[in-house]
Amino acid sequence: MSTRNSFEQQALTDNAALGLDAVVAGLRTSREIANKIRYRGDVRELPSREALKKVLQGLSAAMFPTHYGRTDLNDETIDYFVGNTLSSTLHVLSEQIRRGLLFTDNEPGDSDALRQQATLITRDFAQGLPAIRDVLVSDIHAAFQGDPAATSISEILLCYPGITAIIYHRLAHALYQLGTPLLARLIADIAHSATGIDIHPAAHIGSSFFIDHGTGVVIGQTAIIGRNVRLYQAVTLGAKRFPADENGALIKGNERHPIVEDDVVIYAGATILGRVTIGKGSTIGGNVWLTRSVPPGSSITQAQMCSE
Repeated sequence: MSTRNSFEQQALTDNAALGLDAVVAGLRTSREIANKIRYRGDVRELPSREALKKVLQGLSAAMFPTHYGRTDLNDETIDYFVGNTLSSTLHVLSEQIRRGLLFTDNEPGDSDALRQQATLITRDFAQGLPAIRDVLVSDIHAAFQGDPAATSISEILLCYPGITAIIYHRLAHALYQLGTPLLARLIADIAHSATGIDIHPAAHIGSSFFIDHGTGVVIGQTAIIGRNVRLYQAVTLGAKRFPADENGALIKGNERHPIVEDDVVIYAGATILGRVTIGKGSTIGGNVWLTRSVPPGSSITQAQMCSE
């Protein structure tokens, strides 16, 4: 008997001893009959988390070539690098978009129509990359101006988790706006895993946005953040309650997260819940628990909250 056959026979013996046939059959019953949870009941190709990580790396390199791409680029080679990187990255992204479209509310068409739709979305997304980079540069400048410990733009790009989170968010938000919510959520979760910062891709965030330190920051789906806003670690912009319909199911998509107007600073550990408005130019102190709107120019501290 060959060595291969011996291994196969041993594997069959081990499987029998472990009762794997019954386990496999039980999992099939759960998967296909008792607890079937497939989207609309069918097996569909899922987007790949690993492929999206490569897409994010490629898009970051295309926007900031020497920081996230190659450090040896010069004026003669940089455009070639960007073009080549975009070509390969967008090809992968288009396939991931096609897979993501299988999980939208609309019934998927035939495979050719789906690929064409994915190509059009990829093209529109690519056309928006210069504008995304422009906003990101404002975020980078906000970080440099807002942190006395920052010594250079390069330090911010290479070392600040808040910048990584906002780069990924602005890419995810663009994809969300173009009708690929599952892909956008996957990108948001990749950012969350890498930085500890959790931003829903639907959240609207203005330019010159800075998250300092960042760990534990949570920004909900319907949050709206204006220009020149600064958040510190462990800030939550969350929902106060979750309304349900007559059947007890949560109502989805309602506006339930805060509006933060321009030029607001929110310090570490602050929790702001519900569809409240933080007026322009306000400062929210550390560890404040806030469930009401405050007018422009307010300064809210924990001591004030405790005395109310």
